[in-house]
Amino acid sequence: MHVRLLLLLSLLLSSPAFAKKVDLDYAVRLLPQSGQAEVQLSLADGRTVRSLDFDLGSGELYSDFHADGQWQRQGTRGVWQPGPGKSQLSYRVRLDQPAANGVFTSRITPHWAVFRGEQLVPTARLDQQDGTELVARLSFTLPEGWKSVETAWPRIGKHKFRIDTVSRLFDRPTGWILAGNLGSRRARLGETEVTVAAPQGQGMRRMDTLTLLTVVWPQAQAIFPRTPGKLLVVGARDGMWRGASVGYQSIFLHSNRALIDDSGASPLLRDVVQVFTQVRDRERSDWLSESLNQHYAVELLRRAGGISDDRYQVLQVRLQKQASAVTTLRGEQASAAQVARGVLLLQALDSEIRIHTHAKRSLDDVVRALMRLSSVSTEEFVQISESVLGRRSEVLQSKVLRP
Repeated sequence: MHVRLLLLLSLLLSSPAFAKKVDLDYAVRLLPQSGQAEVQLSLADGRTVRSLDFDLGSGELYSDFHADGQWQRQGTRGVWQPGPGKSQLSYRVRLDQPAANGVFTSRITPHWAVFRGEQLVPTARLDQQDGTELVARLSFTLPEGWKSVETAWPRIGKHKFRIDTVSRLFDRPTGWILAGNLGSRRARLGETEVTVAAPQGQGMRRMDTLTLLTVVWPQAQAIFPRTPGKLLVVGARDGMWRGASVGYQSIFLHSNRALIDDSGASPLLRDVVQVFTQVRDRERSDWLSESLNQHYAVELLRRAGGISDDRYQVLQVRLQKQASAVTTLRGEQASAAQVARGVLLLQALDSEIRIHTHAKRSLDDVVRALMRLSSVSTEEFVQISESVLGRRSEVLQSKVLRP
């Protein structure tokens, strides 16, 4: 009995409710003149963390390291062993990141900056004392004249945010971040706080974007059981990559991109689907997540009444033409033609499920099951689909799914 009591007490003391909470503050100062940011990590009690082993990459993104305790850099890694008491690590990170064609995937200008939180703090392996929980916060010091900053995290002060990722031991900034002289539109859609923001003068159609999200949101909630607490959509134009990219509860959309293009595709809605589903593929199954995002981007619009039946048929013809030469869907990175072929397969699977279950089940049930998995392969997708169908799927016997 005494041993059981000690074991129970040990389990209770190691649970999050009884863990020793230690503040971890990220202080970021944006430096437009050098295209950088200065980042300072502050641990309230350095004795609780044995080490942080950072992956610094192969380039020179991170520089000018200064640390309390010990800091050692070898090749692509840097290891910080904090000192006792309050302990700090500071460094600089380059925010200006041009792509091969000269446009920027992230940028800081004299008047605004758009970048991802992952750039500020590299991934790291955390070795800490048992029974410790780091409480992470992110704050910004903005250049003179800059008014505001937006992130995908809950705001706890003027330029301060709380970072808390349940699945991670080491909480760090993630998702898109926008700072400067901004214009924004906000709305509460269901249980989600939605913000559409862009630097002033960058041509972002904020109200159009928010209106489209408002129209499709009830359909997204009906399909996907997981609802983001916050969604940030940011845009910019000058010098930026002309595309769309999704991050943690956030989306970047180039200001000049159409919300819905002539083919019926919507980069914005495609990334909204990814924010909801968070389906991650593995084992050469990139087609699956990409095709699901593309399929439901159109499906959300169709169910909301934004696409007529005639227009939908025109889109089907374009998909069939684009996918006509595809012989396999398997690969590390799906092409546009493979994604189109994948969408057609998903549509056929949806029809098969509806017919054989007398419209009681659909592809929606499959994607809800996929959302429960940390990652999914093509083989697991087939198994789950046939479980929903209740029989062997004829659609999924297609040669394009073979390894």
